[in-house]
Amino acid sequence: MTAIIIIGVIVAIVVLALIILVTMYNGLVRSRNRVKEAWSGIDVQLRRRASLVPNLVETVKGYASHERETFEEVTRARSAVEQAGTIPDAAAANNMLTGALRHLFAVAENYPELRASENFMDLQNELSDIEEKIAFSRQFYNTNVLDYNNRLQTVPTVFIANTFGFTREEFFEADEEGRAEVRVDFTGAAPTAAASDENAETPAEQPGQQPS
Repeated sequence: MTAIIIIGVIVAIVVLALIILVTMYNGLVRSRNRVKEAWSGIDVQLRRRASLVPNLVETVKGYASHERETFEEVTRARSAVEQAGTIPDAAAANNMLTGALRHLFAVAENYPELRASENFMDLQNELSDIEEKIAFSRQFYNTNVLDYNNRLQTVPTVFIANTFGFTREEFFEADEEGRAEVRVDFTGAAPTAAASDENAETPAEQPGQQPS
C-alpha cells in the first residue's frame, strides 16, 4: 500500500511538472506571436508611407524640379525601407526616410503655390496620419518585445527558452530626429506688413520732444 502511495505521489509530481512546463512553453509561444503580430502593424504602415513617396516627389517636382539632390535622397531612403531585411535595418531606414521627407517639406516651404496645392495638402495630411500610426504601432510593438524578452531572461522560463531555442527580439528604435513629426504646418499665415510695423521697435523720442 505504501509503495502505491509513493508511486502515486511521484506520478502526480511528474504530471504537475509537465503541466507547468507546457504552460510556460505555451506562454513563450503566445508572447512571441504577439511580437510578430505587433511588428506586422509597423510593417503595414511603413509600406503605406513608402507608397506615398513617389506621388509626393512628383508633386514637388512640378514646382521645384531643380531640387534633384533632395529628390534622390528621398528615393534612396524609400528604397532602403523596402529592402530592409531585419528590424534594426527597417528602423534605420525609417529614420533615414523621416529625415529625407523633412528636407523635402523644407523645400516646399519656399513655394507658396505648391503649399496651396490640394494634391500636396492631401498627401501631407495622409503622411501625417501614417506618422501617428507608426508611432503608436512602434510603442505597441516595443511593449510586447519588452514583455517577451523579460520572459526569456527570468526564472523559470529562461530554462524553457534556452532548451527550445527561443531568442530575443529587437526593439524598433527611432533616433532623436526620427521622433520628431515630419509634417510641416503650412496653414499659419505669414505676419502682415501692418502687424510687422506694429511689432517693430519704436524709435526713441528725442530729448525735449513733446508727444503729439
